Amino acid sequence: MKYTELEGKDAKALNELLKEKKLLLFKLRAKLKTMQLSNPNEIKEVRKDIARIKTALSALKKNEVKA
Repeated sequence: MKYTELEGKDAKALNELLKEKKLLLFKLRAKLKTMQLSNPNEIKEVRKDIARIKTALSALKKNEVKA
């Protein structure tokens, strides 16, 4: 997922996506602890996706304040 994919979405859609990614991160960490995760790099990618979503949300809030 790239930041440009997130720019056009509204706050509600971004919050839903953020919730999904956080749940996925929780599941991946549980799999890591139980040695069921085949690719540990997935955790890194999901964490980066969460950061991108949070950045898009803060940009939306910043634009709302200016407008």
